[in-house]
Amino acid sequence: MSGLTVLAGVHVVDFTQALSGPYATLLLADLGADVTKVENPSRGDDARHWGPPFVGRDAAYFMSVNRNKRSVTLDLKDPEDLAAALELVDTADVVIENWRPGTADRLGLGAAQLRKRRPALVHCSISGFGQDQGTRSGYDQVVQGTSGVMSLTGRPGEPTKWGVPVGDVASGMFAATAVAAALYERERTGLGRTIDIAMQDSLLAMLTHLGARYLATGEIPQSEHNGHATIAPYGTFRVSDGSVNICVGNDSQFQRACGALNRPDLAADERFTTNPLRLAHKEALLNDLARTLQALTSAEVVTALDRVGVPVGRVADIGEVLDDPATHARAMVLSFERDDCGLARVVNSPFKFDGEAPSVRRPPPRMGEHNEERLLRSKKGRSDAASV
Repeated sequence: MSGLTVLAGVHVVDFTQALSGPYATLLLADLGADVTKVENPSRGDDARHWGPPFVGRDAAYFMSVNRNKRSVTLDLKDPEDLAAALELVDTADVVIENWRPGTADRLGLGAAQLRKRRPALVHCSISGFGQDQGTRSGYDQVVQGTSGVMSLTGRPGEPTKWGVPVGDVASGMFAATAVAAALYERERTGLGRTIDIAMQDSLLAMLTHLGARYLATGEIPQSEHNGHATIAPYGTFRVSDGSVNICVGNDSQFQRACGALNRPDLAADERFTTNPLRLAHKEALLNDLARTLQALTSAEVVTALDRVGVPVGRVADIGEVLDDPATHARAMVLSFERDDCGLARVVNSPFKFDGEAPSVRRPPPRMGEHNEERLLRSKKGRSDAASV
């Protein structure tokens, strides 16, 4: 498959590992960028070993975020390999790294060093807390805690991390967005940019209205578990065969929901006629609504509310979602073959351009698979220099 070509012609040199950086370069690769992943020759990306499960010789974790990339192995502490890395950079439009702050500078691959060498270069660093916050490192769960996100998740008083690595994924998405914007600006100015993305900042940005609430009132938002602090009814409800999410966003939707659930008495109740009143009497409303919903199946609730335009959905497990025909119709599951594992499947990026979704132009690379292809010029240059 040819795949999306939105970023065709953009060469990214990728010094990242684990998840935040590889997710950023995955998004760029899925959009058509040519990504060269640089790995340590002794172990490669740590994520290759984060299993089981393994798909062939690499962990499923690694396979999930490294398609459409090439891999070369270089020991960046070795002068000759560092020279080869710099030659790669000389061919690059973008460099992305997610080392601990200060590491890139010590290696000679920092933003100031590389942009002095190539002013048009877009250099992006991803870290836990930012390039100006010392050498502190941050993994996803650490930053979920330091950003306040865990205090808003789970049952009140029981800080809980998200079930997905939201700090890694969010910082990867913000990094890819910033890189694309810098490349667009470079078309006008001819100059690159130095981009500093922190996982902490990324999660703070995602606080949105909750952060605004604190800044406006000084009151610290607390976990609402599966409910909502400022809208009712809005949350997760038990039904006879599982759970559903019902999100009533305005008074008209509330009236329609009551009619669809055969509860006109709730719609007529003076305590529930407006959202502020429903919030003031939320416990009574939710308890009454829960008794009605527990007697119904998820299909009955979803059908009834969907028919009248009230946002509703069944709470599904990952298997149900990834096996859902609608998921496949949206091209959200990709299949590919690699010589050590046969057929493998991963979740796709969500882009759709003129109806076309990303495809697998190349499977996740074996460690150093493209050394000969990508480092041949460097090796030849060093050999020629030695002969002179």
